[in-house]
Amino acid sequence: MRGFQKEVHQFITETEEGYWKPLAMFAALVEEVGELGRCINAAEGVKGLKERKEKDTREELKEELGDVLFALACIANYYGVDLEREVLRSIDKYRGRTF
Repeated sequence: MRGFQKEVHQFITETEEGYWKPLAMFAALVEEVGELGRCINAAEGVKGLKERKEKDTREELKEELGDVLFALACIANYYGVDLEREVLRSIDKYRGRTF
């Protein structure tokens, strides 16, 4: 995960605009999550999107997951958050819960 964040940072710093303002990055994340939701609806045959080919839907699902992670990494980098450490903390937190 750290390598991923470094790669995202390198890419962003090579662009002319650099990191967007935090609210713009958050809006981009929300947009990508919405696109992921639409894709999952299509994969599950919800909301009239069933006519799409399963292979196309699967490829789109992978692309949207990547877009969500990229947008999330941008926000984490902007705020100096180590995503790997925080995900491991979340796993520990969920391990402690009883379901």
